Formats: sequence, structure tokens, C-alpha cells
Amino acid sequence: MTPWEAVAVFAAGVAAGGVNSVVGSGTLITFPVLLATGLPPVTATVSNALGLVPGAVSGAFGYRKELRGQRRRILKLSVGALLGGFTGAVLLLALPATAFEKIVPVVVGLALVLVAFQPLITKRLRRRPGGRSSSAGPRGLVARFPTPLKGRRRAAATTDAPAGPIHRDGGPLLFVGLTLASVYGGYFAAAQGIIYMSLMGVLLDETMQRQTAVKNVLVAVVNTVAATFFLFVADFDWTAVALIAVGSAIGGQLGAAVGRRFSPVVLRVLIVTIGTVALVQLLLR
Repeated sequence: MTPWEAVAVFAAGVAAGGVNSVVGSGTLITFPVLLATGLPPVTATVSNALGLVPGAVSGAFGYRKELRGQRRRILKLSVGALLGGFTGAVLLLALPATAFEKIVPVVVGLALVLVAFQPLITKRLRRRPGGRSSSAGPRGLVARFPTPLKGRRRAAATTDAPAGPIHRDGGPLLFVGLTLASVYGGYFAAAQGIIYMSLMGVLLDETMQRQTAVKNVLVAVVNTVAATFFLFVADFDWTAVALIAVGSAIGGQLGAAVGRRFSPVVLRVLIVTIGTVALVQLLLR
């Protein structure tokens, strides 16, 4: 690897760490750069997975305030992420590189639709029998007294409407969905965070910023278990791993510092925009 290639890989790591902490799809930045340095596809995938682990942990730490009160939820969902990530890592080495090429754009496209129309989907689900009433709080608690108008305006300005009509933790459907998304994450990881956000946006009763915090933890779990597996059974490039690791750790902190300031509307637009770019890139591969 030449000095200029090393600079490019490091810069890609910083960008990927920042994008991953807020939205996801950072792999679509680092992976092409690694291929451009001459690494084989599988070696590039493994090196990328190893290098992005510090970035995932950094992003999760950056959102630590939004993680408060979610310990039980995270422990439960992390079990599925661990199993899914390990399964995806095994599939990467067992299946041909083209195995997921046709299904991945469909999954990412569906995820974008869910993210874009999540407010409308949530409203419809709330109207169904058994759905949360409009007076329910962010954890499904029905307000005993009406909220003052001034307080309602302040709340509307600082938070987004919680999603998820029935289950506080998303129920079995969310657990299964995130586990399957983690299989994909252990295999390739491009747009993994967007898939997580689409599922949580519809099924989880939380604000988008707190969903982002959970997403970062789950991505860290998937990347860590996949990377640990790759350490023992796959070829990787230590130089690329080190450059991406340092860069993504820095980017994770920068992304969290900026992303936590985004309003729900801005965050949703950012997810859809980056996801669309990712989808186009996947279709053109």
C-alpha cells in the first residue's frame, strides 16, 4: 500500500465512522477504497469488518445519553445481533460472493420505504384495535392529565413522535427482523444501519435518536462477533485494518456529536438520502 493509498483508506475510515454513527452505509465508503488498493473482495470485506469495530463502539459511546433506560432492551436485541452476526460471517466464507447480490437491493429499497413513510405507517397502526392511543407517552403510558399547550409545543419541537403501536420493545417481530438484518450485517454490512432503523421506526416505541443509539450498539455487536470469527479463519490486511480502525474511531465521535443535534425530520431525510445513494451503488455493482 502506497502512502497516498494509506491516506485514502484512513480518510475513508473517518467518513465511514461518522456516517455509521448517524445513519449507516459507511461500508460503501471504505469497501471501494480497499478494492482500489488492490485487495481481493473477501479480504477487503474482512479487513473492513475488523477496522470498523472501533468506529461502531465509538459511535455507541457517543450516543450513551440516549442509551439510558434501554439496558434490558439492548441485552435482548443484542442476543439476536450476536447470533445473526456470527451466522453472516460464516456465510461470507461459505457462499459465493454473488449469493446476496439480487436480494440486497430489494432489502435496502424496502428499508428506505419504511423509513420514509414511517410516520404514516405508525399513524395507521395506532388506529388499529390494540394500538396505542394518541395520548400515550413515549413508553406507551396513557397520560392521566392533559398536557399544557405550551408544553406540547415544546415537546413537539424537541422530539419526534414515538413509533410502535403495541410492544414497548417491538415484540417478537422486531427481534426476528433485527436478527435477520444482523445476518446480512455479518455478511456484508452495507446499509445495515438503515435496515435496523427502518424496522425500529415501525415496531419500536421510541424516538429516532434513541433508536439510533440502539442501532449503534447492535452494529457494534455484529461487527465485533464477525471480526472475532474472521481473526481465526480469514485473510485480512493489518495495515488496512489499523488505518480504518483509527479513522472510524475518530469519525464515530464526530458523527455522534453532530448527529445528536439533528431533528427527527433532518435525520429521516439524511437516512433516506444516504440510503438512496447506497441503493444506487449496490445496483451498479
